[in-house]
Amino acid sequence: MESLLQGHWPWYITGILFGLIVPLLLFVGNKPFGISKSLKDIASLLPQNRFHQIKHDLKPNFWRIYFVVGIIIGGYLAVLFLKGNATIDLSNSTKSDLENIGIVSFDGLAPSQIFNWEFLLSTKGLLIMVLGGFLIGFGVRYANGCTSGHAIMGLSIFSSSSLIAVLGFFAGGLLMTHILFPLLFN
Repeated sequence: MESLLQGHWPWYITGILFGLIVPLLLFVGNKPFGISKSLKDIASLLPQNRFHQIKHDLKPNFWRIYFVVGIIIGGYLAVLFLKGNATIDLSNSTKSDLENIGIVSFDGLAPSQIFNWEFLLSTKGLLIMVLGGFLIGFGVRYANGCTSGHAIMGLSIFSSSSLIAVLGFFAGGLLMTHILFPLLFN
């Protein structure tokens, strides 16, 4: 079982499993999929008499609380029990582009030159994390959903607003990858 969980699954298996999420959610009651919606549900767990601005009926959406708790527990169990050689397969051109801007360590799931406390407390790190976090939060609120909600659920039900949001997500990703990221690290 452990080898099944540690290895790479072929795209034709994961694609089918991932694609079954939308029909399943539609079958069980047209439930919108996405993590950002669950933040409202989590906030509604606060005492309603003190925080009346976030008054929200949690009962029909309680399944999202289980979903978020499952993600957290699943991530914890994966780190605890699947301590294999976790690396990401990058193309040679991507490695070359990253090396050109000073990122040379490709061990693990994230570059250690960026994801450490020293970098976080630097001007560049604070700029990326604080400004980036603000922009992500603003974008999620402005688009009324996150990438998974719009790209998986919204496009599946042919939502034109989800198509616009997904195009915006891709444009922002391209802008960050090809313009802002090299400017910050050169």
